[in-house]
Amino acid sequence: MDDLFTHLAALTSYLSRKFIHFIEDLALRDFTRTRRFPPPAISSEPGSSSGSMVSENNKGFCGDLFLVPRFVSRVRRTLRGSSEDIGWLERAEGLPPVEDGTASFLALLDGIRRGEHSLPSCFVYLLVPGLFSNHSPLYFVNTKRFFSKMGLACHIARIHSEASVEKNAWELKNYIEELYWGSGKRVMILGHSKGGVDAAAAISVYWCDLQPMVAGLAVVQCPYGGSPIASDILRRGQVADGEARKMMEFLVCKLIKGDIRALEDLTYERRREFLARHELPWEQIPLVSFHTEASAAPGVLATMSHIAHAELPWLPSFVSGASVGSHRVPVVVPLAAAMAASAIHLRLRYGERSDGLVARRDAEVPGSTAVRPTRKLDHAWMVYSSSRRRRRRCRRRSFAGEEVAEEEADASEMCEALLTLLVQIGRKKTTSRRRPFNQLPIY
Repeated sequence: MDDLFTHLAALTSYLSRKFIHFIEDLALRDFTRTRRFPPPAISSEPGSSSGSMVSENNKGFCGDLFLVPRFVSRVRRTLRGSSEDIGWLERAEGLPPVEDGTASFLALLDGIRRGEHSLPSCFVYLLVPGLFSNHSPLYFVNTKRFFSKMGLACHIARIHSEASVEKNAWELKNYIEELYWGSGKRVMILGHSKGGVDAAAAISVYWCDLQPMVAGLAVVQCPYGGSPIASDILRRGQVADGEARKMMEFLVCKLIKGDIRALEDLTYERRREFLARHELPWEQIPLVSFHTEASAAPGVLATMSHIAHAELPWLPSFVSGASVGSHRVPVVVPLAAAMAASAIHLRLRYGERSDGLVARRDAEVPGSTAVRPTRKLDHAWMVYSSSRRRRRRCRRRSFAGEEVAEEEADASEMCEALLTLLVQIGRKKTTSRRRPFNQLPIY
């Protein structure tokens, strides 16, 4: 145990030094680089030998003048950040409108909490976890158990969450086909965070193959339009973009054995490119978008009441000179406090409400039914809610007008309400098409 804490302390010290080095290079990187490689000589007249060379005393001065516009441009790009990108889906022309389904969702959730369960057993329910789910062993576990107790076929997609969106789309396509041909039932999909992006990509790219197999898609806190956090970290052309990328490559690729493209695919630039190539068949499939806002209360920032369990697969060999081994190291992460701090940052910098990682305007899929609850839930609530044995208590008014105390709905109940809403939307879509009775899917 002492050796383990020694390795963790050494790793923490190493990361601290890298972060300090990153801050020091923030403003000096471009200046020093340009001085080492000054611009080419400037001649006064074509063919003039007297003006073909600049004096040695003026070389540094000309290099500085050449640097100023470039450095100012990088500073402006850094300060501007994602201010012009957030909510771009709302401003895009030709996209279908979003319908508000919050009231229907809350009514279904209230009925579920009273014991009214109406999810049909004629579907297979597939839960797609988000980024870093390979290191969160409790991710969706309680929800799957909750569904299984109701006699429903429920599966958690075992994909490499830190892989690129296109790779996961292919894996999900194969996974859906296995579930469909193995059970003979269509698949209802619920994806959280990047899992929603991966699931939407699988449907968009392979819709011709998956059309008879997929019954609906619900995305929860999904950066469908992109994430300002991912974009601000990996945006090219800003100050110290190289150092920021190297640090993220170390964390994602070296520490947790992931792929940096998993984060790149969540930037606004990559999302625009992908959605321009692959359109989601919103007219043919029921869609639900769920997004929330993180609580920024001082109690959330000051306490570790909301925590998540994660596992580090290994410690790098440079920490102690030798690899610790293939065993995993369990850690406890105060995700709620981190999400609250991130939500405050996005609110102050961009004036945007978010769950800490995804702005609310970027989480709505065009053509979907949007669920916009007022309850404060950060981006990681579905992860740490699986590990909590006690739920918060809230107050509501009874039919007699009296206030009564009760427990808030947990992640499993909210997932059931979202999928139930998805089933209802599917029935309406089927009815509106007026297909022959013998061709109607059984809901």
